[in-house]
Amino acid sequence: MATAVEDQKSLGSSTGKELFDAEKGAPEVIPVVEFDDPNFDKDAAVFEDDSPYPEVRSAVANTDDPDMPCNTLRVWVMGVIWAMIIPGMNQFFFFRYPSVSVGSYVALLISFPVGRFWAKVVPKVKVFGIQLNPGPFSIKEHVLITIMAGVGGGSAYATDIIAVQRVYYNQQYNFGYQWMVVMSTQLIGFSIGGILRRFLVQPPSMIWPANLVTCALFNTLHQQYYAGVGVRSGMSRERFFLYVFLGSFCWYFVPGYLFQALSYFTWVCWIAPNNIKVNQLFGYTSGLGMSVITFDWSQITYIGSPLATPWWAQANVAIGFTFFFWFLVPILHFTNTWYGEYMPMSSRTSYDRYGKGYNVTAIINPDATLNIEKYKAYSPLFLSTVFSLTYGLSFASITSTLVHTILYFRKQIWTQSRRSMSEQPDIHARLMSVYTQVPEWWYAVILAVMFVFGIISIEVWPTQFPVWAFVLSLIIAFFYCVPVGMIQAITNQQIGLNVVTELIIGYALPGKPVAMMMFKTWGYITMAQALTFASDFKLGHYMKIAPRPMFWCQVVATVIAGTVQLAVQAWMFTNIKDMCSPHQPDGFICPSTEVFGTASIIWGVIGPARQFSSGQIYYGLVFFFLVGAVCPAVAYLIHLKWPNSAIKYINFPVIFNGTGLIPPASAVNYVPWTVVGFIFGYVIRRRHFSWWTKYNYVLSAGLDSGLAISVIIIFFCLQYPKNGTIGANTVLTWWGNKGAFDNADGNATPLRSLAPGEWFGPSTW
Repeated sequence: MATAVEDQKSLGSSTGKELFDAEKGAPEVIPVVEFDDPNFDKDAAVFEDDSPYPEVRSAVANTDDPDMPCNTLRVWVMGVIWAMIIPGMNQFFFFRYPSVSVGSYVALLISFPVGRFWAKVVPKVKVFGIQLNPGPFSIKEHVLITIMAGVGGGSAYATDIIAVQRVYYNQQYNFGYQWMVVMSTQLIGFSIGGILRRFLVQPPSMIWPANLVTCALFNTLHQQYYAGVGVRSGMSRERFFLYVFLGSFCWYFVPGYLFQALSYFTWVCWIAPNNIKVNQLFGYTSGLGMSVITFDWSQITYIGSPLATPWWAQANVAIGFTFFFWFLVPILHFTNTWYGEYMPMSSRTSYDRYGKGYNVTAIINPDATLNIEKYKAYSPLFLSTVFSLTYGLSFASITSTLVHTILYFRKQIWTQSRRSMSEQPDIHARLMSVYTQVPEWWYAVILAVMFVFGIISIEVWPTQFPVWAFVLSLIIAFFYCVPVGMIQAITNQQIGLNVVTELIIGYALPGKPVAMMMFKTWGYITMAQALTFASDFKLGHYMKIAPRPMFWCQVVATVIAGTVQLAVQAWMFTNIKDMCSPHQPDGFICPSTEVFGTASIIWGVIGPARQFSSGQIYYGLVFFFLVGAVCPAVAYLIHLKWPNSAIKYINFPVIFNGTGLIPPASAVNYVPWTVVGFIFGYVIRRRHFSWWTKYNYVLSAGLDSGLAISVIIIFFCLQYPKNGTIGANTVLTWWGNKGAFDNADGNATPLRSLAPGEWFGPSTW
């Protein structure tokens, strides 16, 4: 062991000359990547003792100290506290509008001084053989605490099933049912992510760009220096982070509270506030957002940090956005395809034939099943043009992901299935090979136990969800984990399975909304959770966290977080009057529960057969499945003919799915995101690479951290107290916070208005 440790330390101690020599002539023994990876610089020299990817070199240290304190009492005390506080707070505000989300950055920043204070004041003694103070607060302890804080920080998706059952279907089952559903949906994903880590974590090509920002922040706070930072002179990364953090924190008070029009800077709509076509093209609220300007970092990072996502991936997203939403949507909308002119151009609401919000209670029986006669007497369901097209793009992304993976990644998948950690052509994998790995059977045991929990929860209680459908949902999630995970690890874009799971179960089990919700949760969220855990595994991989402590921290934190969230939710429904009522006086109107419940009725009660089958309004969108399958195949054939052409940068899964957050996202999120990414990821990276290497990820971390703290301060000091009445008659009433939104875009005015009694759409349905 000592020899191995000495060897790995020597790997990270090369001088600049040695590193330069390695770049010039070191032989490449094992291929770094088994596919044509746009992130990989083929002109760069081989790095024996660092990552072959410049993004990784600039954010991740290529050294390790296996003796550094990691699995300590300090980690477990602070981690468990955060695993209760952050999920509990987020669950409480999850049901409120407006809401606030407390992310792991908050825990990361607060844990740093607390950990240092612990190291300074707690006696260095042992109690029952456990060291109370293992010495200076280490970077590895900091990483584990942050992972425990964030692994279950967001509201568990399954808690929405429980809320919808209570609010919509008057089904209140005991805590045992709730706990097993939440644990099963959360930890099955964890086990799958662990089993697939050899494909999604160990290969150096799986860079997981979002993690690089977090790594840069950890290394900056702990003053870690390494070769990849570069030798550029000037301001230290610590001082740079402090200035950016303070600037971001102070600035957000302007677009986030004092002058909110700077966030939705629809300057063209202010010039022509009543011109509907202009507002539909240039507006941010219900239009296509061609105004393209925002001064709000939260809008720019709504779809992810533009400083972390590779520029070529951002360009693919920009191509998809420009073609589908700035070219195709206006054509479809202004030709009244899908009766779009009778609705706002962009809206996440469903409509009836009278142009009003779809009243699902008008078509269901008391047991929430579809009443055909009521449905035929009322209305088919209509969607805005933008919302309709997003379904088609979602269909295309599903087939394009499979075809793209088969064509481009098949060799990589086969190679990784047979390659051990120590055989990876990457310094970080070789450093991690020193540690005892987590056995595959640990993950398999969790998978088996959580599978049993799922079976019990759907069989003991009347969910109308058969076991075969439960198994099918897990097969879908497992099947898509590697393709979707590889694309996310390379491009920072995740393909969603929510629409395709709704489509499948809607055809397979029509008229069973609770079963639909469960199928979607196990089919979609299991994969999403698996990739969240895989991302955390990669963070631990980069920061050289021993795998077994990492495993237990994730499992324990997930169990604690899910239990706390259920307890908070149960307390809220018991003690908050009129919970989930549209007129709840404290703002606990449950907007997510409403959307989730409405979707359960649309897909589970009405069903996709009445919307996407032959002869129905949205039947044409089904052909996007074919489009998604053909496009990657065509691109691949062109790539074989001209391998060095720009076609190698085209990624159709990203083109189809990169705009998956529309709506409610719009051009205010995508266009500035692309512009910022172009400036930093292309221009500065090419012309000022040393500056980019030293500061790019620190800049992103500083902007994100300052924003996170500022959002919380504004919410708890200015918006939440006194039921939001602070400033209601002063700062919140001036033009920049009110009048700027009083236009056709802000009012979601349709191009064609209906007189009382008029309606649109087909005569029969």
